[in-house]
Amino acid sequence: MPRSPASKSLAPSCAAALGVALVLLPSAAMAAMAAGPVLAAGRWDVTSTVTDIAVPGAPGFILRMMRGKSKAEHKRLPAAQGVEALLVPDPKAGCRVDSQRIADGRYAQTLSCPQKRGEPMQIVRAGSYDATGFVGQATVTGTTPKGGMRIVLNQRAARIGD
Repeated sequence: MPRSPASKSLAPSCAAALGVALVLLPSAAMAAMAAGPVLAAGRWDVTSTVTDIAVPGAPGFILRMMRGKSKAEHKRLPAAQGVEALLVPDPKAGCRVDSQRIADGRYAQTLSCPQKRGEPMQIVRAGSYDATGFVGQATVTGTTPKGGMRIVLNQRAARIGD
């Protein structure tokens, strides 16, 4: 079935926004680090799963396809790292940490991530952590040519091996 001109023009915007959202989600300049549990050295995965998505003008089938999609960011941690090492975003995303608080088993973080065109996307993350990793949620907001967009992601970090 041929796609409409609107779906052709919004598909790259949706894909780019989702790509940045899934890649960036973990952060870069650690503003407020607190001593917490030490994580085991080794291989870790930070997995982000789309739970809700709203992109004005995007075809419904594209949005339905994106819901439930997951992406794992693979990290290798040396010994004696805290949870902040898992919250650092992929450098390829170019995100800036605007604020961060890590204390008492909870984390909260806000980031700004550049887009190719337009204003940066804003990401607000919050959740809990312990020596086995973290679980939380991230909300990505930004604008598309058709208006404001919002993507909600569930996130989990877990050790997967040595």
